[in-house]
Amino acid sequence: MSGKKLWWSVSAVIGAIVVASVATIGVATQQHYADLSHDPAFSVADSAPVLIPADAENGVDNAALAARLDQLVTPDLGTLHGQVTDTVTGETVWQLNPDAPLQPASSTKILTAAAAIHELGLADVLTTEVVTGEEPGTVVIRAAGDVWLSNEQITELAEDIGSAENVLIDTSIWSGDLLLPGWDALDVDGGYVAPLEPAMLYGARIDDTEGDVPRSHTPALDVASALAAEVGADTVAEGVAPADAEVVASTESPSLGARIGQMLETSDNVMAEAIGREVALHRGDLETASGAQATQATLEVLEENGFDTSRVELSDNSGLSTLNLITPSLLDDILHDAAANDTLRPMLAGLPIAGGSGTLTDRYQDLSGRGWVRAKTGTLTSTSALAGVVTAESGRVYSFALLSNGSNVTAARAGLDQFASAIRES
Repeated sequence: MSGKKLWWSVSAVIGAIVVASVATIGVATQQHYADLSHDPAFSVADSAPVLIPADAENGVDNAALAARLDQLVTPDLGTLHGQVTDTVTGETVWQLNPDAPLQPASSTKILTAAAAIHELGLADVLTTEVVTGEEPGTVVIRAAGDVWLSNEQITELAEDIGSAENVLIDTSIWSGDLLLPGWDALDVDGGYVAPLEPAMLYGARIDDTEGDVPRSHTPALDVASALAAEVGADTVAEGVAPADAEVVASTESPSLGARIGQMLETSDNVMAEAIGREVALHRGDLETASGAQATQATLEVLEENGFDTSRVELSDNSGLSTLNLITPSLLDDILHDAAANDTLRPMLAGLPIAGGSGTLTDRYQDLSGRGWVRAKTGTLTSTSALAGVVTAESGRVYSFALLSNGSNVTAARAGLDQFASAIRES
């Protein structure tokens, strides 16, 4: 729902409450003062409304917009599939093979975020516990899927523990391959992903806390080593946390809302995979979750909430896999729902701003969409994606999803940015 339409709805509700209250007071007053007489009531002429909501029929020319978008489908975009929707009327303004899936790259994260919000709620947190081990002097980190751990949290855990001789880490909550189908092992050293273990410091980044810097090949052991250094332990290893062990320290992740925002803005693949596992573990009685279970859970949650996933194939929750296939219609439907309804709307706040934040910081510098387009990017070899929302000059808000395959990345990015800017100019 656009901001103007939301204002109109809220005003109507407030008005109804005020009218009901006035009516109740009026009845009571009439009963109490029924015998009194008075002059005719003073009347005031109706004033013009201060705010005028975006009208559903007037002020926009969606046919002209569609014609303009047709002109922007050039060979630079390779095989382009897409869809644009007027979020006020729900009208599909423009489409090109919207139900035919293409490789989505990181626009996959829109599915992951939407499923997590529906399944878990924005306030959900992950709790990592440290428990006593079976041997004296041993503590075990019970990993919970928190890849957002920080050095400050390790220090706080150590303060609660005191000292220990051995630090073990139990990673059994996640199962399956450490690298998913369609991934390149070189992407670990390239900084795009880490082996999927359920405890990491700063997403397993080496010598930095953010960005696409090289990642560790042993992220869980790195967490255990960091804690061992703080508590004076000599031994670090993987182990099993006793089921009934005493909890000696614990720490919580940021809220799901904060984690989704960070994941979308920076397009962090490790974060997306962790959120996908979190969704899977929340469903049913799973004690451990694999990558395949995580992608299945994402699709199931979306389907249960009315989204058509029948043509979608997911091998991961981040979009790093070259095997993923998603329809633009699904991406656009999710974004339209986020613009029109409350549940998914917070997801839009995490989308990068054209020319202003995240993966769109360096784009749109000379385009009209700068500052008005909020969109999830996606980039793989020969694949470019852009999916989000844009406020047009008319005040109307549009959702859109554009997938370009078989194209030069630089040329395709420029074409997609021009496309979204054309929506802004309508």
